[in-house]
Amino acid sequence: MDFVQIQKLIKDFEKSNLTKLELEFDGVKIKLSKNSDQLVETVVSQPQKHVEAEKEPQKVEAIGFQVKSPLVGTFYAARSPKEQPLIKVGQSITKGDPICIIEAMKIMNEITAPMSGTVSDIHVKNGQAVGFDQLLITIA
Repeated sequence: MDFVQIQKLIKDFEKSNLTKLELEFDGVKIKLSKNSDQLVETVVSQPQKHVEAEKEPQKVEAIGFQVKSPLVGTFYAARSPKEQPLIKVGQSITKGDPICIIEAMKIMNEITAPMSGTVSDIHVKNGQAVGFDQLLITIA
């Protein structure tokens, strides 16, 4: 399944009355869910090469847990342009805390902390396009 087919699947899911959809085939696993406010959460995992959105020289990675983008989209540090960033370098976070937003096809996907710790580095800028499996944040 290629990226265009995944986009079409997401669009069709948004228009449907379904609230949850899970598919798994040929090593590809797709989970879609939405609540009554029509917010759609998308998780796509595929063991193949990722789409690279924007090439930038990468810094030497700090030691710690690396949070990578689960999808292709646009990275946002805050829920809206008028709000403060969800996290800052040096901030302590708890597992499950929202750490950023990835917008994909006009759907805002909230990314949560997979573990507790301290934010040691944010590797992308607000509004930057990110690719699947691209390093976003390092948690020490």
